[in-house]
Amino acid sequence: MSVTMDWSNEQEAVEIPVEWGKRLERLLELAARAEGIEDGEVAVTFVDDARIHELNRDYRGIDRPTDVLSFAMQEDGEDELGIVYEVEDEADELPVSEPLGDIIISVETAVRQAEEYGHSLERELGFLFVHGFLHLIGYDHQDAEAEAVMTAKQEAVLQQAGLTRE
Repeated sequence: MSVTMDWSNEQEAVEIPVEWGKRLERLLELAARAEGIEDGEVAVTFVDDARIHELNRDYRGIDRPTDVLSFAMQEDGEDELGIVYEVEDEADELPVSEPLGDIIISVETAVRQAEEYGHSLERELGFLFVHGFLHLIGYDHQDAEAEAVMTAKQEAVLQQAGLTRE
């Protein structure tokens, strides 16, 4: 088994090239390996600020857009967005990876942040993706120590993938 990713683009501001999807798959592979995760599935959706604002308000009670949201799988087979995952593992079928959860990224915010930080949009999307993945598997940044751990892990994966700060 392996860690896999499905992605969709539900925004129109920026075209997301197939190559960037492949880059995200590579980042997922590197991040999963670094964390010892050998099996799982991640869904990534690119949205605009209006959609992520709505999700942030409805699920986190924060009435503003953000850059990335992560919705980890719950034990009952449903993620925080209410999407029910059906995992079939029949003897005559290939095994299906367990879903880890959903990562929602605002491309509009990513564009602004890439410009603000002076690096490429691809690097910013990669950063947000790895950040979201780490949240899916239990990392958080509620205090300075936890934030330092997450930051180091994110940067290590991005460095391995060649997505350095310019």
